[in-house]
Amino acid sequence: MLSSLYSFFKFIFYVFFRIFYRLEVIGQENIPKEGGVIIASNHVSYLDPPVLGVSINRKTTFMAREGLFKIPILNIFVKSFSFPVRRGKTQPSTIKEAVRRLNNGELIVIFPEGGRSPDGKLMEPKRGIGVIAGISRATIVPAFISGTEKALPVGAKFLHPARIKVIFGKPIKVKEHPQDKETQEKICKNITDAIKELKIETTSKSKVKK
Repeated sequence: MLSSLYSFFKFIFYVFFRIFYRLEVIGQENIPKEGGVIIASNHVSYLDPPVLGVSINRKTTFMAREGLFKIPILNIFVKSFSFPVRRGKTQPSTIKEAVRRLNNGELIVIFPEGGRSPDGKLMEPKRGIGVIAGISRATIVPAFISGTEKALPVGAKFLHPARIKVIFGKPIKVKEHPQDKETQEKICKNITDAIKELKIETTSKSKVKK
């Protein structure tokens, strides 16, 4: 039932974003078709999760705020594509669950910044993604979303006209099981640098079109 619900909502959101926001997706071929994968993306709007969900050509799992699982009716929807995470410091149980799912071949979307950027600029990443990537050694695919910060800015109550684009970069491989803080932070930096490069690429292309 949950699988059918997921497919239904994915189709509805895809049609919505294609028609009203002219959603453009670049680099889908960089996402492995099977095996554990981490999609690491910037985060500027509440629209980012559904936009990524319809842009990825695999079933997508998110780490969602645990409070959402306690809301009647909405929790049924949330359970179809996510598992709970406590806001703030990443809990050991959350890391363990993420690693388990990745080892089982799932694709998980993680926002390294841990929350939405209020001004669109990339914030410092939380070390949690470095820990999860290091333990699981899952393939990491960097992603950059543009346009959602205009469609639904932080603090906005209504949707606005915008053009949304998602670009997926080349996969990043983690070859070791880093247990030390320094190596985990290095993984975080590599991911952030890759997202920054995608941002520069997207910005440059936008200027050329103008």
